[in-house]
Amino acid sequence: MAKKSKAEKTGKAEYGAMPQFSPEMIPPELANMMPKITPEMQEKMKLIKAKLDSFSKQIVEKFDKYIVGVALLPPEPQQKPETKADILMRGPGQQEKPHNPNQINVLVLVDDADSKNMSKDELHGRLSQIMDEIAKKLDENILPEVMIVSDLKEACYDGKTEILKMISMSAPIYDPSDLIAALRISEVHKTMVLKKFEKYIVSYVAAGSLFRGEKSHDIDVYVVIDDTDVKKMSRAELKDKLRAIIVGMGFEASRLTGVKKQFHVQTYILTDFWDSVKDANPVIYTFLRDGVPLYDRGVFMPWKLLLQMGRIKPSPEAIDMNMDLGERLLVRIKQKMLSVVGEDLYYAVLNPAQAALMLYGIPPPTPKETIKLLDEIFVQKEKLLEKKYVDILERVRKAYKDIEYGKLNEVSGKQIDELLKDAEDYLKRIKVMFKQIEEKTEKESIIDIHANCLSATRDLLRELGHPEAKEPELIKLFKEVVSPKTGLPEKLANTLKEIISAKESFLSGKLSRNDLNKVKKEARNYLRFVVEELQRKKSDIVEKLRIRFKYGNKMGEALLLEDKAFITKDLENKKELLVAKVSADGSLLDTKQSSLEELEKHLSNLVSPKSVFVKEKLFEGLRHLVGQDIEILLG
Repeated sequence: MAKKSKAEKTGKAEYGAMPQFSPEMIPPELANMMPKITPEMQEKMKLIKAKLDSFSKQIVEKFDKYIVGVALLPPEPQQKPETKADILMRGPGQQEKPHNPNQINVLVLVDDADSKNMSKDELHGRLSQIMDEIAKKLDENILPEVMIVSDLKEACYDGKTEILKMISMSAPIYDPSDLIAALRISEVHKTMVLKKFEKYIVSYVAAGSLFRGEKSHDIDVYVVIDDTDVKKMSRAELKDKLRAIIVGMGFEASRLTGVKKQFHVQTYILTDFWDSVKDANPVIYTFLRDGVPLYDRGVFMPWKLLLQMGRIKPSPEAIDMNMDLGERLLVRIKQKMLSVVGEDLYYAVLNPAQAALMLYGIPPPTPKETIKLLDEIFVQKEKLLEKKYVDILERVRKAYKDIEYGKLNEVSGKQIDELLKDAEDYLKRIKVMFKQIEEKTEKESIIDIHANCLSATRDLLRELGHPEAKEPELIKLFKEVVSPKTGLPEKLANTLKEIISAKESFLSGKLSRNDLNKVKKEARNYLRFVVEELQRKKSDIVEKLRIRFKYGNKMGEALLLEDKAFITKDLENKKELLVAKVSADGSLLDTKQSSLEELEKHLSNLVSPKSVFVKEKLFEGLRHLVGQDIEILLG
């Protein structure tokens, strides 16, 4: 039997020894077990850190891959003063073991997987001797505690897990494979889980490649939950509820310990676990073979021993199921390959094409229309795209439709590779075209913004008596005419100035996209103010030109717009709109049906008249239209 290290014998609690680990990171249930750290202890640890780094470096250089971890252990607690009873119990000649407050306990984990030339005891003794010599040269207070990895596992198999508490609270100095990190986070997580759910936890097992001594990117632990005594909820509910809480504790353990490796927690209920054993689930077999119990209530180890004895054998049904599983998985793989072409690849090429068309200004087209429009607009009209890229989209769509209609039931890896290559080329080319469209639409956008703002400003000035305002005059006229007469904020003149200069900056390539977006936003605000003022002015003009009349029990109106009159015979039924020419004597000529569009067109060009005269002939024309005597409504 290998000699047990002091670390395994004592199982002392710990404190945060190194800068990357602090007492606040320890859960209360572990923190209560350890001595409180003082500022003097912190300063002391800083002074010995260099020596510990040197010790670690020297033993790694000497024993290389055999050293899998070095960690600073907690100091031994100071012994209580001896009582008379202690003295009497001590044998003749025996002396009280002196307490050394300066002793520095360092755990060295050694991998003995490749050790074939000597026994574990010989390996342990030889390494301990050499490491003691190295330590004494650095500091006589450094006491290495060598522990063989296989001994650590055996201790766990035997339920002697006190060493795990000490390792979980140690400060890693050298941990190339993250084994110490894995033990620390697992022990902290296990302690949290047991404190809350000890009644339900039958086994907490570390497994995975990391605990087999191999390189790994994550840490895997398995928690087996006893569901045989559940009465108030279904087993599925129990599993889901406990799993959510236990996995959440895993995240908390990662935060507390500062371990960066992915920490994966798998939970099983006992009945499902046993079914998996009977069904020869390969994951469970690997778990039983390689797992190391960090906590066990007499369930995991018997299973492990039965497996080693060959007593756990898969049932004939399980063998047949695994045989059939191969064929089912092959069918599934083929279906997934079809899905890659039938869905993922298709939409990977279709959606960017639709995005390009929408950016161009076309409403979202159907898939079939997309291919046609891509060719007509970007290949033939704009000359922005080569025909072969439309052919790629067509080819992928054909494959998608063949799969959808059952004409294509299988695709090879070679076919997928070819389609993927085409799709990658296609997407690169579409991105280039997308940028070209953006540049073009941005140019058109700033030109439209400039034109709309200037046009609205000129229309408003025309209403205010300045019909021929030039662009260089607009800013000055806004300040001197528009703002005083309308009450619009004078700061809008500065917005107009920015809009005018933005066009020049854009055309010279000096306007960034952020600046363009800012100008668009300010232009929308500017247009809102100016257009609302224009509409108020137009509304005032229309009211001056509106004549309302009554005949019988109906109301009608006529709008006199220069040489035309727009007549609504019944205001309750505005479907019938008439238009007539107005002669010099006021007669209505060539009366015919009109539309709101024609009326809006005339209103848009309307300017405020100096005066409006209603002549006798106009009343005669209205009487002729409604067929009765009419009354004119004033005000």
